[in-house]
Amino acid sequence: MDFSELFKQTGQLCSISYNGMYLANAVQYKLIVRDYSTLQIVNLFTNLDAIQNIEWSPDSQFVMCVMKKRGLIQVWSLAEPDWTCKIDEGSAGLQAARWSPDSRHILTTSEFFLRMTVWSLVDKSVSYIKYPKDCQNGVDFTRSGKYMALAERRELKDCISIFTCSTWQLVKHFETETEDMAGVRWSPDGEVLCVWESSLSYKVLLYSLDGRLMSSYSAYEHALGIKSLDWSPSAQFLAIGSYDKKLRILNHMTWRCVTTFSHPTKLERKQKLVVYKECEEISKAETNEKFPEGPFFNTMTKYEICKDEVIHLTDVKPDPKKANPKVGPSQVAFSPDNRYVFSRNGMHALFLYSLLGYGVLVNVF
Repeated sequence: MDFSELFKQTGQLCSISYNGMYLANAVQYKLIVRDYSTLQIVNLFTNLDAIQNIEWSPDSQFVMCVMKKRGLIQVWSLAEPDWTCKIDEGSAGLQAARWSPDSRHILTTSEFFLRMTVWSLVDKSVSYIKYPKDCQNGVDFTRSGKYMALAERRELKDCISIFTCSTWQLVKHFETETEDMAGVRWSPDGEVLCVWESSLSYKVLLYSLDGRLMSSYSAYEHALGIKSLDWSPSAQFLAIGSYDKKLRILNHMTWRCVTTFSHPTKLERKQKLVVYKECEEISKAETNEKFPEGPFFNTMTKYEICKDEVIHLTDVKPDPKKANPKVGPSQVAFSPDNRYVFSRNGMHALFLYSLLGYGVLVNVF
């Protein structure tokens, strides 16, 4: 295995372009863009201050450098290195920034979530959207890039506004039946908008594009609720991971649970499951191969099928004095063919489930 030389970087700011052709990394106030295949420097850009975040545009033609402390954003073009763009939020401050799907607009959120601003790189126009809600998943775009759903908080009530991304005009605005909305997520076909409550309660709401409530689902009450959520690529299933250490699958016909997967700490071979365990294969000192210096390259590992009759997984006991306990599936995702779904529980294990026969494959690391 061959390794490149080590390159300088600050803040672990390193990002690969969406087309896989370029690699960008930040060193203080400098942005270095390399060719991904040869690692040769393609462009070198100098910013006004230390970079705190970098993000590629979806078409990989632009790179956005965020400097939150100064409320400043600088955008650089790979096709036209002399072209410059500077966005200054001024006294409003800068909380977050992201690209729109068309790669020609940038969305910024001011401090204290007072407003969201849409900046155009084409005609320099600016649009303002009031009352964005302070939540981690408060903005989502349809896969086609035609619509944007925004979670809002107006007069102590949760609302959703749907905008068209071509003109940024409001298409639909409606209130939601939530007490404290945690996020919004479009289905892959753009027909259904999923809304869920904060972790204090278990509640999922499904809305149509015109704001009509299609269905709601709640697995239990009076306990911590939803921790992770994901649509299947076909939009036929919705996977919901919760703090009760279970993964529930909803179907798109009735929006009811069709199956529930658990995350046991005790596994037995008679359960017809396959368990892979990560093992140390060879140490750096036992081979003549050249490895980079550093603690991450001291050993090599491999995965082996565990043949023990009973396997006990390490369970993480939550601290009752701390918020956001590390229990339940923190990450959920479907395979591209909709046949499998994986979940990562609080323990050091990755569970892979089959939606056809409900089989289980466990990856322990």
